[in-house]
Amino acid sequence: MEWHDWTVAGALVCSPEGLLLVRNQRRGGAEDWSTPGGVIDAGDPSVLAGLVREVAEETGLTVTHWHGPVYEVVAVAPDMGWRMRCEVHLASAFEGEIVVDDPDGIVVEARFVPDEEIAERLDRGPAWVREPLAAWLGERWSAAEATRTFHYEVHGTGRDDLRVVRHPVES
Repeated sequence: MEWHDWTVAGALVCSPEGLLLVRNQRRGGAEDWSTPGGVIDAGDPSVLAGLVREVAEETGLTVTHWHGPVYEVVAVAPDMGWRMRCEVHLASAFEGEIVVDDPDGIVVEARFVPDEEIAERLDRGPAWVREPLAAWLGERWSAAEATRTFHYEVHGTGRDDLRVVRHPVES
C-alpha cells in the first residue's frame, strides 16, 4: 500500500468572545467543528504561510503574528494508508472580519465560541482534534514551553468504524 503523508497546521485564535472555531461539512453530510487550518500545500513557502492562507480562506481573518507551535499532533492510519503531522500555532495578532470563503467548500461557518461551549461543539470531531485542544484549553501552556506532542493510531476505514488509540503525551 502506498502511504499518503499530510502536513497540516491549525490555528488557536482567541478573542474576548472566545476561541475561533469553524464548522466543517464533510462528505456524506457529517459535520464537525475544529479550529481553522488545513493541509499545507506544496506551493506554500512555509507551514506558517500555509496556515495564514488557510485561516484567511476559512474565516476571512488575517493573522499577522504567531507563537508556536504550541502543540503538535501525529496520527497514523494504517488501514487507510495515511500519516498526518499537524502543528498548532497560537495567533497573537490578527485583523479583519469573519467571512467564510473556503475554496474547498468544507468550512461553512466560523465564530468565536465561549470556553463553556467549546466541548459541546467538538464532541463529534476526531479525538486527535478534540483531546489535544481540550488539554491546551485546560492548561493554556505557552509556546515558549516545550512543544507537546500527541500521538494517535487510527484503525478502521470509515467514520463509523474508527477505533482511535492515543499514546502517552510527550513533552
